[in-house]
Amino acid sequence: MLILVPRITNRLHYAFDLVFGTMLCVDFELTTDKNAFRDFEGRKMSYGPNPLWDEPFQKSVNLLFERDIYDQDLKPFDFQDIKAIFPVYSQRSLMSFDVFSAAFYLVSRYEEYLPQIRDQYGRFTPESSCLFQMGMLARPVVDLWVMELAKVLHLEDVMKPRKYAFQPTYDIDAAWAYLHKGFFRTAGAYSRDLVHGDWEEIRHRNRVLFKHERDPFDSFDFQFKLQEEYHLKPIYFIHCGDYGLNDKSISIRKDAFRELIKTIGDYADVGIHPSFSSYLDSERLKMEVERLSSVLNREVTKSRQHFLRMTLPRSYQRLVELDIKDDYTMGYASQVGFRAGTANTFRFYDLESDAATSLNVHPFAVMDGTLKDYLNYSITDSYNLVSKVIDEIKKVHGTFIYLTHNETLGGQKRWVGWPDLYRKIIEYAR
Repeated sequence: MLILVPRITNRLHYAFDLVFGTMLCVDFELTTDKNAFRDFEGRKMSYGPNPLWDEPFQKSVNLLFERDIYDQDLKPFDFQDIKAIFPVYSQRSLMSFDVFSAAFYLVSRYEEYLPQIRDQYGRFTPESSCLFQMGMLARPVVDLWVMELAKVLHLEDVMKPRKYAFQPTYDIDAAWAYLHKGFFRTAGAYSRDLVHGDWEEIRHRNRVLFKHERDPFDSFDFQFKLQEEYHLKPIYFIHCGDYGLNDKSISIRKDAFRELIKTIGDYADVGIHPSFSSYLDSERLKMEVERLSSVLNREVTKSRQHFLRMTLPRSYQRLVELDIKDDYTMGYASQVGFRAGTANTFRFYDLESDAATSLNVHPFAVMDGTLKDYLNYSITDSYNLVSKVIDEIKKVHGTFIYLTHNETLGGQKRWVGWPDLYRKIIEYAR
């Protein structure tokens, strides 16, 4: 497809590559040559303030021709059974809104560069997002917009079919609850339990430490069994940071932890789970990546932030500097849904430098802790909600990325029943 535009900017090229190249898998070329466009006999369309003649035309707003970052006038309105932003007023326009600017705004996370109130961990909150405010967080609106564009342009015969996929992921914040913690951490835990008179916790710890009972976080055999039974190809994100207030991982110097990492690496892809303390700290992050790489004896190219603690563009810039190729942090801790409005992978666009980067962003839709700790959902309600999310993703042939933890799949204490829920989710997702 040949596309006539007034001028080619980095933003514009990225937006069209996102829509046509990534989402629709349609070959396209941008041009500013009106004569070449007029003489072209294949599929074509124009994009800009006005059409050239009688070609398919999409009216634009100014976003993709700008360089600065400032508050945008989104003007949300009803579009079919969802909502859209950046409306345009032209009877000739293919769509009643600038779908390319709308997709760019959400996928680039433009709004996260603007001043906003953040939560206690410095995270952008879902309540601050335009999708939440429009009631559209649970719908992959960008994918739905693009599918409608494909219909309007009659691209069904040239689109390369994209398939729905399920990608399980595990965050290993702490491999064990009681084991391999070291003398001082174990002694401190006993002291705390004594002070609070928590005799059941003391008895539980004793049973585990004396090998009479499995550690409540040790669900790895269960995970490996699921992987074999359902032919899963999960990704593990492993915390290799130092101990701290919000970093309770096992020391990477522990032989048992190193052996576990190697075993996991034999079963699945492994990425880094940057610690809470490494947030925006390039040297600490580099050290953690090198630790994991040295244990696996291979390059580490995948990442997901601990606590989902991320600030754009700096968090992603740090990953690019370390040659991380794929990040899986794009989601919310407190809400289920589509932070970037899509269920598909996209390249990180750095608005600060006004350029696309080499980092692939893989948005996740659901985390176990969101369902239980933030939404306080029962197991039944959790399954019903996750099923609806999966249905939405299947409609747009996206990828359902589910985030769970080894602690959850241990099925003890507050996580009783969750291993069975996870199995049901896998069966529905597949």
